[in-house]
Parts: sequence; C-alpha cells; structure tokens
Amino acid sequence: MKQVILYCRAGFEADLALEIQTRAAEIGVFGYAVPVEGSAWVKFECYTDGDAERLIKSLAFEKLVFARQWFAVAAELENMLTKDRISPILAACQDLPQCDALVVEYADNDQDREMATFCRKFTVPLRQAMRGKGLLTAKEGHKLPTLHVFLQDSANGFVGISYPANASGDYMGISRLKFPSAAPSRSTLKLEEAINLFLSEKQREQWFKPGMHGVDLGACPGGWTYQLVSRGVKVQAIDNGMIDENLMATGLVKHIQADGFKYKPQPCPVDWLVCDMIERPDRVAQLMAQWLADGWAKRAIFNLKLPMKKRFASYQQCLEIIDLVLARVGSYTLKARHLYHDREEITLFLALDGKAT
Repeated sequence: MKQVILYCRAGFEADLALEIQTRAAEIGVFGYAVPVEGSAWVKFECYTDGDAERLIKSLAFEKLVFARQWFAVAAELENMLTKDRISPILAACQDLPQCDALVVEYADNDQDREMATFCRKFTVPLRQAMRGKGLLTAKEGHKLPTLHVFLQDSANGFVGISYPANASGDYMGISRLKFPSAAPSRSTLKLEEAINLFLSEKQREQWFKPGMHGVDLGACPGGWTYQLVSRGVKVQAIDNGMIDENLMATGLVKHIQADGFKYKPQPCPVDWLVCDMIERPDRVAQLMAQWLADGWAKRAIFNLKLPMKKRFASYQQCLEIIDLVLARVGSYTLKARHLYHDREEITLFLALDGKAT
C-alpha cells in the first residue's frame, strides 16, 4: 500500500497536507500530498510501497491535529456499474486481512454530503456480502482492522483499512453532539467534545467533581462555563461582558470583570483553566503555559485562533512557546485537535505530567 486517505474539515486540506508530510517524514516515511481546496480530504502518496500501512501503524493518530480519520488505501474503485457495485468492492478486498467492522463513508463537504443517504443504505447489503465471503467477521468488533469504503460518488472511490487502536472511533471521525438547551451558546459543544476526546472515562470521573474550582477566561456568555458547572465545578468567569443569568442562578459561578491576561485566581491553584478568548494564538499559548508553570492551574483546555494562511506554522510556533515555558518545570502532556465543533481554531489540552495522572 502506497496511499493514505485522510479526512478533514473543508478548507483545511492544505494544512492537513503539510502536517501529514511533516509528521510522516519524522518517522522516516516520505511522500507528497496535493490538496484540493474544499474537498474535505487529502491523499498522501508514499514513495515506497508498504509505507502507507507502516504510517498508519507507526505514527500516533492523536499527534495529527487537522485529520479527522485516516486509512491506508488497498485499491481505487473506478466506474462501478449501477447494477453491481458490490462485486468490484469484494474483488478489491480479497488480499486484505479479515476485518471486524465496515464503514462506508463520503467527504464532508457541501457537494458530497448528498452521498450520506446512499452510503447509509449501501452499507447493509455490502456488509452482508462481505460476511458471506469471509471478509468480515460475523459480529462487529474493534480488535481487528476496520474496512473503509470511501465513495467520491456512487461509481468511484477507495477501499482500505485502519486500525482501531490508532484511528478515530467516530464515524468519519466526526463527534456529533446534541446541543444542551440550557447552554447559553453553541461554543459549549467545543469544550464538551474536547473533554470527551482528550480525557479517558477514568480521568473525567477523577477530574470533575462537585466542589472543584475552575477559571474560564473570556467566559461571556458562558458556553464553556456551562460545561464546568454541569459537572459541579465552581467557576470564576472572567469577562467584561455579561454571563448568562441561569448560570449565575446556580450559585456556582462568580463573575469577575477583569483582564484575562492579568487575572490571578483565588483560590490558587484551580483544578481547571479553560479559555476561548479571541486573541493571537501565541499570546494565548504563552498565557496557558505560564498558568501551569506558576502553579495557578492543574490542567487546561483552550482554543488557539489560527491565521488562515499559516495555520500549521502558527500551531508549530505555539508548541515552541509552550515547550519553552514549561521546560524548566518538567515534562507535560499536550494534546491538540481541530475538533468537529471548532471553526478557524484548534483546541488543546495541557497538563504537567505530575498533575495529569
């Protein structure tokens, strides 16, 4: 296998292409990607046969910020007949290892979303045919490889595999969440998705308990504060704007009109620092790292608003800033992802290793 297909948000293809080329080269896999603006996916072409599978096994998927999902390509599907699309797909899968899950996917862009209904309906007969040929196990699981059928349209696409331990567990890499009616803004979904993605179930249980303390910098109107309050955390909401009245009525929120770059929490340290301020990414990265380095917060989740034409470069710069600030303190855990509910920003989780266990 020489090709890897990666999904992303439409408009971020160039950022993903640069990222996968950079990260692949770091583990000795070399190739190129030619992004197509607005397509919502990227094909990375390895120079050496077999490197596609090595890439999706050796490079930790969680290190990729702009990728929603990936798989190594086994075959390209071309000009499938309307009366029989299943036969060419079965033929393309003959040399693949047995899989225990099948996903039929499409590109999440304005043009190709019309494929959603077709993919959903096509999955059932294709799954039955694959099980009949022994290509899929009788029951779905997450121990063997996952078989991907990615359709550009009803006649063309790609077939390949991913490994569940090193890929997204969500269909098409998209975490779809229901907007809570009591939340004051849709930005609340960013923090909810980040908590679900970055933290294990055990960590969520340990790190969100009634009586814990948090700070929300740039809190107005309270979308991120809502997520902390709903988990019983007392929040210092820092913003010159107004905080949602229903949040204030919980008795768990203290609204403080202050500059988020100058505020010091009381009590100190707090269990959580969250931040969704519209500020230069380098300033926010510096601020978040400094809070942890100074012992003001145990862990943080925050957004970086990246410049449109230099997203990956800006992210790399922020990583250098964080590393410079925290190098004198000790090792740290950092996770980053362009979440489904993000737009022009990415979301990061940061904690000193001694405080991240």
